[in-house]
This record gives sequence, C-alpha cells and structure tokens, in this order.
Amino acid sequence: MKQRVSRLAYAATVWFSRGVVYWLGRWEVVGRDRVPSAGPVILVANHNHLLDPPLVAASCGRRVHPMAKRELFETPFVGWYFWVYGAFPVRRFSGDMGALRVARNYLRNGEVVLMFPEGTRAHGRGMRAALPGAAMVALLSHAPVVPVAITATDTIRIPLVFVQWLIGRRPRLRVEFGEPFSLESGEADARSAEESTDRMMRRVAAMLPERYQGAYGAASAGTIVVARQSRDRRAPSE
Repeated sequence: MKQRVSRLAYAATVWFSRGVVYWLGRWEVVGRDRVPSAGPVILVANHNHLLDPPLVAASCGRRVHPMAKRELFETPFVGWYFWVYGAFPVRRFSGDMGALRVARNYLRNGEVVLMFPEGTRAHGRGMRAALPGAAMVALLSHAPVVPVAITATDTIRIPLVFVQWLIGRRPRLRVEFGEPFSLESGEADARSAEESTDRMMRRVAAMLPERYQGAYGAASAGTIVVARQSRDRRAPSE
C-alpha cells in the first residue's frame, strides 16, 4: 500500500509539473535518451530555482529520488509529502553521512538519485563551488553519473511569470542530460572526492551558457574547485 501511494504521489507531481511548465514556459529537453534505461544512476545538476528538482523529474524518463534540504521535511504536511514522493533529506554543509547512506541504498536497488552538489541555489549568479558528497556517493557505489544542465529557471519569478505568459514572452526553460560517465576506481578518500567533484561539475558547466558557469568557468580551468577548498592541481583528464 505504501509503495502504491508513493508511486501515485510521484506520478501526480510529475504530471502537475509538466502541466505548469507547458503553460508558463517554453520547455526543451535534450538528451533524455542518454539516461540509462535500467540500473543505478546519479543525476548531478546545477541549481538555480525551487522548480529545478520537479523539472528534472518531469524531464527524465525514469523515477527520480531527489536529495533535498532537511528543512523541507520539517514543514507540516509538506515534509510528509516529500517523504511519500520519494525524496530524502540532507543536512546541508555538514557531511551528512545518513543522507549519503540513503542515496547508496537507492542506487543498490537500481534506482535514480538526483543531487545538487552546490548545496544551495545560485539564483542565476553562476555555479557555486560544490560540496563533495555526490562524488563520494559515486565513488562508493560505482554508479554511472549523468550531468544535467538546467537553464533559465532563475528567470521564473511570481507574479512576473504570469505577466510574461499574458504578453507571450514565456521563459525558455531547458534541461539537458549529458553522456553518462564513471569516476575512476580507487580510494574513496577526501582527495579523490575533491577531484571527482570538480570533474562532475565541469561536465555540467560545459553544457551551460558562460554566464551560468560561475566557479567552473574558464577562469578556474586547471584548478580543483570544491566548497571550502581550492587546490592548484591540474584537473583530472576527461
């Protein structure tokens, strides 16, 4: 019964999200077929708006389990719905091992996990230095990583978006799925996590317009960019 309710809640949310996006924006999805049709997958995306998680879920052909900030799960009813939907909480900026274990369990069951390594929204000001949690999950699980680039959700502002709809200038929302790749096998230690974080986020940045690339733009090429640390090492080869 619980699984059935969860599937219904997820399906309803996806269809509602698609309806809202079709109505208020011009929605383009690129590379949906690059997401493996079966088996564990980690989706790693940039983050600009609250709409990003449901937008990625609506764009992907498989069920997605997003990692979301714990505060959402502590809100009456909203938190309950997030649990039913299939999301799971994380304490941001704290190295939440419990959240990483949940992500690994989903992957062991052959499911799709969505993670936003920046840890918070950039609001269109360019990508922030990312936290290493997603890379650590990928290193420990050996699951393939699919980079996801989200464009223009930062332009969605209420009530402005309704005005844009009325005058026929709906925002052009774009979700692009990149080619899946695996991180090199080896020790899942702090250094590997930092290098892997940089590699993952540069894959995402490469699919974004320059103004969205932020910390992973051309100015930081050749360095390892990760939250709280930046080391002047050569970035690992693609």
